[in-house]
Amino acid sequence: MSSDETASPDAPPPDGLELARALTRASASVGEPRKRTSRKPKAEKRTPRTDDRDPQTLDATISRLVADHGWELDLRMHGVFGRWREIVGDEVAAHSNPESFAEGKLVVRTDSTAWATQLKLLASALVKRLNEELGHDTVTVVEVVGPHAPTWKKGPRSVPGRGPRDTYG
Repeated sequence: MSSDETASPDAPPPDGLELARALTRASASVGEPRKRTSRKPKAEKRTPRTDDRDPQTLDATISRLVADHGWELDLRMHGVFGRWREIVGDEVAAHSNPESFAEGKLVVRTDSTAWATQLKLLASALVKRLNEELGHDTVTVVEVVGPHAPTWKKGPRSVPGRGPRDTYG
């Protein structure tokens, strides 16, 4: 049914499409534009969040592993073992090696008793230097030990005693 045609009383009722158009025109307010509705509903706005299931960098994963197991101090001490020459100097490092670290006590082995005595005199300065590297009160004591005692045991069988019989006579 067009606007220039007039509806006659004898005309058949409008079909579905004409009826829908007529109802739309009748229900629309005069002077207000019709709002267009989109066929798709608006997607919810998502914000990125970090999740443990997301891919992580290797650095972040290792850092979390170290923190979870409490390995920070051990790793820093092994860093000191690796940089021993840089920390104590070439001359001292040529005659000494760090052996172990536990509960604030660093054990350093020297290659001679003379160097053990020298390093015992330098122990307080060494503790201060190590605490500058590692943090306050990380190392409390430096225990200096001399070289390993020689062994006289040669082969699978031995005789109990102090050493070779011709020397300690």
